[in-house]
Amino acid sequence: MTQAERDIKRKLRVLKYAKEVGNISKACRYFGVSREGFYKWKRAYEEFGEPGLVNRKPGVTSENHPFRTSPEIEEKIVYLRKNYHLGQTRISWYLLRYHGIKISPVGVYHVLKRYGLNLLPRNQRKRSLKTIRYEKQVPGHHIQVDVKFLIFPQSDGTKVRRFQYTAIDDATRIRALKIYPKHTQQNAIDFIDYVIEKFPFRIQTIRTDNGHEFQAKFHWHVEDLGMRHVYIKPGTPRLNGKVERSHRTDKEEFYQLLTYTGDVDLRKKLTIWENFYNFERPHGAFQGKTPYEILKEKLK
Repeated sequence: MTQAERDIKRKLRVLKYAKEVGNISKACRYFGVSREGFYKWKRAYEEFGEPGLVNRKPGVTSENHPFRTSPEIEEKIVYLRKNYHLGQTRISWYLLRYHGIKISPVGVYHVLKRYGLNLLPRNQRKRSLKTIRYEKQVPGHHIQVDVKFLIFPQSDGTKVRRFQYTAIDDATRIRALKIYPKHTQQNAIDFIDYVIEKFPFRIQTIRTDNGHEFQAKFHWHVEDLGMRHVYIKPGTPRLNGKVERSHRTDKEEFYQLLTYTGDVDLRKKLTIWENFYNFERPHGAFQGKTPYEILKEKLK
């Protein structure tokens, strides 16, 4: 066994013991190491894996560290941050899933920090509020539908107003999105027909707020198609919380990065975003799995 292998084995034993007993001070006393040294090993292991536990020679810095993240991986991390505003955990999931690259969220954070990208836009930083999720287990049992109001300022001082109709499946988080120039019942009816065609499962219940676009004509259109239409209690948007939360994701990861140049371009880009959300984007509620992967699991 080489000296490097002995270094790794010893330090892993200390880290593992501390995790098992749940007391860092006790682990440090047991193995005769300082808390400062322990945390140094812990950070190195989280960022570089086992190679980071090899004793380094004096003078080694983050710039010339032999186990620093490669430029190719750093480039991918920076691209995902700049183009999708993904957080460090979601970037870690994405790289493992689509590139076979294993790097911890802590390692991603250090790369982002080196490039000055460790802070997200203020409106996208983590909230401290803890929520309890309630979800149906059968795809199509409940579909939440809502409308996102969009305003695109133009160079001449005018504003273009558009309306994104959104449907999200409670069980799988699969979504359907469509842009309309007006906010009407007829467009809501057209959207439901689009959702039925889009979703690969039978829909039992449509849940909406009490907006004018979801009134009598819309209600009876849904009922005539063999589905139930239920309204949430007025003043309780949390009852349609998943579609509300998905609209925040749209704002943070799509619209903040979009320049409006016309409806044709907007519809094209929205379709790309819809597919990315459903098929590729790691979902936090499912520990990095995508909505369509969850659908496959629930349909087994």
